[in-house]
Amino acid sequence: MCRNIRTLHHFDPPVSHEEIHAAALQFVRKVSGCAKPSRANAAAFDRAVAEVSVTVEQLLATLVRSAPPRTREAEAAKARARSAKRFGPRGGPGPAAT
Repeated sequence: MCRNIRTLHHFDPPVSHEEIHAAALQFVRKVSGCAKPSRANAAAFDRAVAEVSVTVEQLLATLVRSAPPRTREAEAAKARARSAKRFGPRGGPGPAAT
């Protein structure tokens, strides 16, 4: 899975159409192997992004979850903690292997 695609389900406030479109764009870029399609492939690329966006919106509308919604701030804090554990508190290289 592409690292730039983030979890979109069960946030408060709910994800925006722009966030869904950005995730769909990243997915189609990853699957197609190109960041920017040629003119010949632009229509197919844009159609795929639009279809994936619609499908994701439908999926998110139908998923059920019993846990309390996540917040973006809490998820960002978790990501910073994972990064600090992996790379050290200042973002530099972690402990040297011996």
